[in-house]
Amino acid sequence: MASLQQFPSGNFHITLQLGGKRYKRSLKTKNRRTALALKARAEETTKLVEQGRIQLPESVDIPTFLLSDGKLANKLISNESRLANLFDQYFDSLPPGGLEPGTVKMMEIHRRHLERGLGRRFSLKLLKFNDLQSYVNQRASKKGIRGRNLHPSTIKKEINTLRAVWKWAVVAGEIPDMQYPSTGLRYPRSHELPPFQTFDEIVRQTKNLDPDSADAQELWATVFLNRDEIEDLLDSVRENARHDFIYPLFVFAAHTGARRSEIMRSQSIDFGDLITIRERKRKKRQASTRQVPISARLRQAMDAWSAIKPASQFTICHAYGSSCHSQPGEPLTASECNKHFGNSLKNTKFKHLRGWHVFRHSFCSNCAARGIDQRVIDEWVGHTTEEMRRRYRHLFPNTQQQALESVFS
Repeated sequence: MASLQQFPSGNFHITLQLGGKRYKRSLKTKNRRTALALKARAEETTKLVEQGRIQLPESVDIPTFLLSDGKLANKLISNESRLANLFDQYFDSLPPGGLEPGTVKMMEIHRRHLERGLGRRFSLKLLKFNDLQSYVNQRASKKGIRGRNLHPSTIKKEINTLRAVWKWAVVAGEIPDMQYPSTGLRYPRSHELPPFQTFDEIVRQTKNLDPDSADAQELWATVFLNRDEIEDLLDSVRENARHDFIYPLFVFAAHTGARRSEIMRSQSIDFGDLITIRERKRKKRQASTRQVPISARLRQAMDAWSAIKPASQFTICHAYGSSCHSQPGEPLTASECNKHFGNSLKNTKFKHLRGWHVFRHSFCSNCAARGIDQRVIDEWVGHTTEEMRRRYRHLFPNTQQQALESVFS
């Protein structure tokens, strides 16, 4: 009549059957003995209901009633339908590797905003269109990064995170099978992302700005580097890197356009005549790969690194003496990558660069400036939307000037 399953989180879940219907609930315990005791009590109560010795009240939440020995007869809205509880159960239900760690982390951030806006004890059974629109309006007045109002896309991602939990709750039988009430939601007006600009253009525009101001940081977020600037930066890193893995880490990013997360999960076996990049974003619910040619500088950097790196399956890993918290051969974390980025550039003219993604901007723009077919660039960097292509298809100003002069001269 009932069965137990332990999820990757360690929590036990129970499946109950009554009247030809199946119900699932988290027992909110990782103790097997406690879970077995709850299972036995639920089975006994189910038997009494089926024998007619306990009357099943109308509008009662059946799993809660069975798990409470038939005592919670008047609980019309169970705790299990509350927003906080459903988020807990949703994350408990995820199989290992079901979602990228970065995705789960972002959904946890969305969860905190949703619980703050709707309330931790808000019942999804009662969710209406007006609740979502009120949440959108409330979030639209909040400030995001660099002091700007939240971008509509950020609010939409939060609404979509709630949609994912809603869909799971419907399938799991936690809430009635109803349509998610998001159709017709109105979001604040969005603005097109600014085009990428050259390093010299950004230096000129930020000359009289406080480097820590929102305006300056927003401008530096749009910078891309030309080929000579990239090589200048890499030369500086090679000369001043504190650890042996830092220089190959920078060359990997600059000469492939790979994302930080893709470099972190890269393995030594991925390097052959081409580099195989392990993707997580291009295909939903499916790990995919793409391949990028290996430049001479990258090949040289990787050969030198391979000769001294610790035994490890990962391409970039901790070296001997690189961290008191990590063992040689362990992969770098996102925060460690960011720390090494800032430390490696802080005493150079590139100290205001915002992060690893600048190399992706620059790789795409340099390829476009030299006339490489857009389809080839898409294949190398994994672009799938025209909006991405428009931003990354930005040519250097002097290249555009030369192109125009070739038409009218």
